[in-house]
Amino acid sequence: MIDTIERLEWRYAVKKFDPEKTLSGGQLDRLKKAFNLTATSYGLQPIRMVVLSDESLQNQLVAHSYNQQQVAQASHLLIFCVETNVDSDYIKSYFDRVKEIRGTNDEILNPFREYLVEQFSSKEQQEVLEWATRQAYLAMGNLLTICAMEEIDTCPMEGFVPEAYNELLGLKEQGLHAVLVMPVGYRAEDDMFAEFKKVRRKLAKSVIDLTNS
Repeated sequence: MIDTIERLEWRYAVKKFDPEKTLSGGQLDRLKKAFNLTATSYGLQPIRMVVLSDESLQNQLVAHSYNQQQVAQASHLLIFCVETNVDSDYIKSYFDRVKEIRGTNDEILNPFREYLVEQFSSKEQQEVLEWATRQAYLAMGNLLTICAMEEIDTCPMEGFVPEAYNELLGLKEQGLHAVLVMPVGYRAEDDMFAEFKKVRRKLAKSVIDLTNS
């Protein structure tokens, strides 16, 4: 039986990947499915994940990632993106999917669908992007745990230039904006950070228990 806490102790933000080791197709499939199963607000999934395995592109992206070499060394680079246009058509397409999978009739779906269309039509685009970005963080958190369980090494990154990623990968044309980056693969044997003890608050300082005594 997998010890979840032991695996979370094992994981760390890898500073040096072994470029000779790559993830299997089966491992990538599980990460893709885990991403797609991540919980999102209203179930709308305003996020997409680019799975990049292209040595030339990865090397070019290093310059737009504050020279963090993990971007080039990793087996694959996961780029978490948000939809830039969550409009009424987008929302309606979600409810079409609900009908397709669950067979729910319009009489039941219409009130919630109309509520969401009204809510999102009243929001500024920046507000919607900020909301969508929070969903991307949920997805990254989920994948960090999944990777730990699978003994896949990771390095979550906020330090990159989104506009450069958007341009180089043609994301804007797809209605997407990059918000997070996560190289995945296997740690190099000489990554000294692998042996560092994990630094966290004492549990009593991190968790507040409110019990009915």
